[in-house]
Amino acid sequence: MRDFRYSFLVTAICLGLAAWWGAHTADGLWAALLITVILGILEVSLSFDNAVVNARVLRDMDEWWRQMFLTVGILIAVFGMRLVFPIVIVAVATGLGSLEVIDMALQSPKEYSRHLMESHVPIAAFGGMFLLLVFLNFLIDADKHTHWFGPLERRLSAVGRADSVNVGLAILALLTLQGFLPAESRMDALVAGAWGILLYVGVGSLDVFFENPEEGEAAVQTVRRSGAAGFIYLEVLDASFSFDGVIGAFAITQDVVIIMLGLAIGAMFVRSMTVHLVNRGTLDKFIYLEHGAHYAIGILAVLMLVSTFHHIPEVFTGLAGVVLIALSIWSSILHRRREAASA
Repeated sequence: MRDFRYSFLVTAICLGLAAWWGAHTADGLWAALLITVILGILEVSLSFDNAVVNARVLRDMDEWWRQMFLTVGILIAVFGMRLVFPIVIVAVATGLGSLEVIDMALQSPKEYSRHLMESHVPIAAFGGMFLLLVFLNFLIDADKHTHWFGPLERRLSAVGRADSVNVGLAILALLTLQGFLPAESRMDALVAGAWGILLYVGVGSLDVFFENPEEGEAAVQTVRRSGAAGFIYLEVLDASFSFDGVIGAFAITQDVVIIMLGLAIGAMFVRSMTVHLVNRGTLDKFIYLEHGAHYAIGILAVLMLVSTFHHIPEVFTGLAGVVLIALSIWSSILHRRREAASA
């Protein structure tokens, strides 16, 4: 429970603010509280796989950067990605100023929601391509020795010996997507998807700025050496996950204040789960948990790309990730039992 103490504190504050806000709006106090809780649960269900992948990076960071991830990182996640970023998107799409968009969000939430939904294609293409590369980089890894689906993953690991094959597959997926989109949306998706690929490659190349010159081309544990590189990667990963949560939240309510408070609760619990997984050594105890999380990310990436031309229910997206992670935990337990029996 110690790892979740800040999450419960943030939850209490957000619920208090939601109750105050609801009491002064047409929704009412109890409706505002209920929707806030639902949004918090939605965010956690969509982002549990994010917590597992975060833990993989965070376990190699020192304590100072872990605290940065929980403090500065949560401010970026909540206010930056759940509040400011949607406002920037609408401002760019409409040509309005930020203050005008904020006024629209508070006074005309339906119009604000409509403008945000109209930007769904580039948002989904950007986030989907970034997450697809996260999945492919894990799956097509020549140095990966633990395989959940043995024959399949061993063959894919062998493919990983080829340079930049994951980027090539991502570009192929982006080009294939064009054939399913209406003509007026293709350029937006292509440009946004290309930026998602470039951002992943750029973040993945940050290690060159932190390598020890004396070690030359030797294998360098980038995250251990540079908490800054790992911190940037985690924030970009969280941003990619947040797109789906923000868009899905508008299907439940169009009140941007309630959306921000509900997603803030979920984002904080995801942060705490990440730290809990690191402190408890959960990734070492459940050896396939990381696999399940990455497969869930792969499914989410595909669903985000498909959502550019076909509606995907948010419930399905959340359940798909939960099922894969549950299966990976069960497979890990069976593996431990087999090892104990053979010993």
